[in-house]
Amino acid sequence: MHPILYESESLTLYTYGFCIAIGALLGFSYMYWQGKKEFGLTFDQSNNLFIMLVLAGIIGGKLFLIFEDPAEYLHNPKRLFSGSGFVFYGSLLLAIPIMLWYFKKIKIPVMGMLDVMAIVTCIVHGFGRIGCFMAGCCYGIPTNNFLGVIFTDTKCQAEPLNTALHPTQLYEAALIFTIMIVLWYYRSGKKFAGQLFLLYLIAYALGRAVLEIFRGDIQRGFIIEDILSNSQLISLCVISLAGYFYVKLNRKANLYRH
Repeated sequence: MHPILYESESLTLYTYGFCIAIGALLGFSYMYWQGKKEFGLTFDQSNNLFIMLVLAGIIGGKLFLIFEDPAEYLHNPKRLFSGSGFVFYGSLLLAIPIMLWYFKKIKIPVMGMLDVMAIVTCIVHGFGRIGCFMAGCCYGIPTNNFLGVIFTDTKCQAEPLNTALHPTQLYEAALIFTIMIVLWYYRSGKKFAGQLFLLYLIAYALGRAVLEIFRGDIQRGFIIEDILSNSQLISLCVISLAGYFYVKLNRKANLYRH
């Protein structure tokens, strides 16, 4: 699409990075505003948390690239530090324990703050997927329907060029922002602390598992060739774990109400 937003002799501004920066700024603003409102989160605490999450996102996202092609990355580990991209699930799965640890450390209700972070994650991730679309990464398989998008810029990562592809990046962005809107309106009526975060995990994992069917970047890796991708397996694990805790906490909340 438009992988480079601005380019000069001394500066190149990539659209993907720009979208991530916008999402991060909005996500931080919401985290600080809502965290302060509900739990007295300070600016310094918000800042420290966000820095840790950015680092977790980079490290986890890069490490999970290994699963795309284990032999290649183990043989040439320097590729992990190139601009080859990130794996969202890697970022998320490393960020969760860091959040659990930090919320306990600063004595903020863990499950309640996770509900805030569910919307923060949607904001950052949603803008990130728009950046993916502009860069042409995470592209879809060829299609003849009216939703198909043709990538022509040779600097983008989509393959093949000049062929209508499913805009899986936009499908996922729409999924993420829909989840965010639902969580936003549902937040005041939640039954227990942590419900929004668990609903986010379940809804996103379900949607991601379906969207994988339309993905065309096969280098992301498969557990079972052309049947079960790495991301689909992770999605199934996330659904199972989040579903377990959702049922457990919901039952606990029902007992307290009675």
